[in-house]
Amino acid sequence: MDKMKMETPDLTQENVEKLLALFPECVTEVKQHGKVTRGVNFDVLQQLLTPYKIEGEEAYEFTWVGKKAAFVEANRPIRKTLRPVPEKSKDWQKTENLYIEGDNLEALKLLQKAYLGQVKMIYIDPPYNTGNDFIYNDSFKMSKEELAEGMGLFDEEGNKQFTENPVTNPRFHSDWCSMIYSRLRLAKILLSEDGVIFISIDDNEQENLKKICDEVFGASNFLMQIAWRRTDNQPNIGKYARVKEYIIAYMKSAITAKIGKLPLTERAAKEYRYKDDKGYFRRAILLDKTRGRYRYPVTTKSGHVLNGPWMLKEDEFKRLDQEGGIYWTNKGDEQPYGKIYLNASKGQIPNDFWGIEYGTNQQASLEVEKLFGARCFDFPKPVSLVKSLLSIGTTNDALVLDFFSGSATTAHAVMQLNKETNGHRRFILVQMPEKVDEKSKAYNAGYRTITDIGEERIRRAGEKIKAESPLTTKELDTGFRVFRVDDSNMKDVYYSADEVSQDTLDGMISNIKEDRSALDLLFGCLVDWGIPLSKKCTSETVDGHTIYDYGEGDLLACFDTDISESVIEAMARKKPLRVVFRDGCFSGSQDKINVFEIFKMLSPDTTIRVL
Repeated sequence: MDKMKMETPDLTQENVEKLLALFPECVTEVKQHGKVTRGVNFDVLQQLLTPYKIEGEEAYEFTWVGKKAAFVEANRPIRKTLRPVPEKSKDWQKTENLYIEGDNLEALKLLQKAYLGQVKMIYIDPPYNTGNDFIYNDSFKMSKEELAEGMGLFDEEGNKQFTENPVTNPRFHSDWCSMIYSRLRLAKILLSEDGVIFISIDDNEQENLKKICDEVFGASNFLMQIAWRRTDNQPNIGKYARVKEYIIAYMKSAITAKIGKLPLTERAAKEYRYKDDKGYFRRAILLDKTRGRYRYPVTTKSGHVLNGPWMLKEDEFKRLDQEGGIYWTNKGDEQPYGKIYLNASKGQIPNDFWGIEYGTNQQASLEVEKLFGARCFDFPKPVSLVKSLLSIGTTNDALVLDFFSGSATTAHAVMQLNKETNGHRRFILVQMPEKVDEKSKAYNAGYRTITDIGEERIRRAGEKIKAESPLTTKELDTGFRVFRVDDSNMKDVYYSADEVSQDTLDGMISNIKEDRSALDLLFGCLVDWGIPLSKKCTSETVDGHTIYDYGEGDLLACFDTDISESVIEAMARKKPLRVVFRDGCFSGSQDKINVFEIFKMLSPDTTIRVL
């Protein structure tokens, strides 16, 4: 039986395998740390790709202190898992939404197998690096000892904490760039080929973020940079007033990306004031002395001849005129206009300046205050802003990811837009359980971490949306499954048996940690196998043993010990795609052989693995 690996993919080795498929002559075997593995002969690869050696000092590139280490860290596998937390969840059994508590770098690695190329849209609002923001202190920056001594980034138990990134830090920009770079590299892998990512940022790191995105996503896949007016008022102190932020947008692929339209604004809708038998329409300019390229005579209804310059070719103009697609004015200089119908426009294409009609910081704060009865979160984004981005970047059944979820505005916006469009968008949110200030209103209200606030907001926002439209929201998914990033379910001996003495092994009954439940083991297997975490999960008891059925036959599992043949036969008769057992459930090799024989007879196509 194959054993489950129980660690995230090694993306570096996966890249080597891709090179092997394209250029087998440049991949060779090398010995590292006593193990033989595949490596790349870069001299051969260079000969295959270019006759010129590119020197770093002469190449156009964006770099910083720690970039190489951040690249390595993004590809490095980890031995972590996602532990389910049903007691903090809502509608656990039927929801398709996920909320993950933990470091988003680790969470993104844990999502790689199950959600590879599945995310249609990513929206993130990362720390802006103002000097007061919290930053993510990744392991590649410096050692734990250096951090603890120099910056106090670890508590007494050695747990990673947040800290300020003061301007006096010589690595002020480098640390932020490393943080965002590694996460964007992983995020790109999760995006579908027609996917898009939106990133909120301000002036502090906008320039650096744009260059990083050019490298990660490709400069040719840049979509737009939106300037958003974030406030409806203006302070009158200092040298100038900062009233805008940016939203940088990139596509996974400019060839396959599909970008939607925004709902018509009230002002834009008023332009559709003309009507014929096909419906309401607005006029489109056809005679344009500045942009027109074509010249040919057109006779008006009164016999006046216009020679252009026209926006359309002559044959296209004649076709529209014959089909009733030309609107003729009967006043003034008498001109023909094209017709753009309201029922065919499906909204308006986005521009790169969004005013206060898309929401403001003040509005966002009031939204949170109305839900909680107090201002429990600083600097949230308005629901209308994120909802507008969703209108551009998603279809009705899209999967949306936000791995800097904060107060969970993205979840709120997804549920609201689903209500308005009868959609089935799903969300995955990731947030570090950062402790709230003990002097804050959130703390006084009983919330101890940012994740507490985010989860409660989803509950309250969902209830509010359903209460406002009870008849049309009965099937609206306002639930979420909570998971927590944690150490592997497996003891160290699972990974390093060669370092464990016989005496240690003799005293070790199980390779699974004592504090892990069957549900922990089940979802740990899902992460390792690459199965989505939102499918239906049921259980039944056979001969005193619990059998879990995940995804209606996608995976069957039994983690009890000393399981009987009747249990194995019951599982095999369901003909699952996959089945997993606890290694310790078999008393000997003969029992394992019996499992194979039973499945070979009853369900030969089932893949069998053990923990």
